[in-house]
Amino acid sequence: MSNEDVLVCRDLYKSYRQGPKELVVLNGINFSVPKGERVAIIGASGSGKSTLLNMLGGLDSPDRGEVLLAGVDMAKLSEQQQGNLRNKSLGFVYQFHHLLPEFTALENICMPLLIRGDEVEQARKRGLELLTQVGLEQRADHKPPELSGGERQRVAIARALATYPDCVLLDEPTGNLDRETAESIHAMMRALNKTLSTSFVVVTHDHQLAGEMDRIYELVDGRLNRIDDRG
Repeated sequence: MSNEDVLVCRDLYKSYRQGPKELVVLNGINFSVPKGERVAIIGASGSGKSTLLNMLGGLDSPDRGEVLLAGVDMAKLSEQQQGNLRNKSLGFVYQFHHLLPEFTALENICMPLLIRGDEVEQARKRGLELLTQVGLEQRADHKPPELSGGERQRVAIARALATYPDCVLLDEPTGNLDRETAESIHAMMRALNKTLSTSFVVVTHDHQLAGEMDRIYELVDGRLNRIDDRG
């Protein structure tokens, strides 16, 4: 593991029972993400991409192997310690954004900061900065149902960046967006990566988005194969 690696997994295995059969989803995954690098993971539906992303984020446990976030083995932490580490070092963006509908865009972005104990005014200032970065400063007081799909995804990405994480994990971030809106999300991710040096790991079927990443991997038969190099 390099001092610049923000996320590492070693010999990661995961399988599930399907009746009498055992389905091997991850079969010895070795993978690292240096600071500031953008990585795409592609693969067929059901190949285990989301399972791998959940492992990287400590939301699911491997049968064997280890995941290190910011140099820390997540399996050796208590549930509360894992949560604290995720809050500090990881951001998550999902296909369906998972914003809280009863809160405004600004309040949704502030939520991770308030959870970790930041003062309200400090969290609000950071939230407004991020809304400006994603071009939605005029939508701060709008709730998710009042926003378009692209706007909701921008808010979700801003929320993922609220705590200055080392790495953001994105699961099909443009899967439900039209091409023009998806391209605006691509451009925003490029700008944020350049500005903040945040690493991105993107699970996607969007080959245009994958092609803009520094590295591309394909998950096939439980193994992660590097198929391209943009760096």
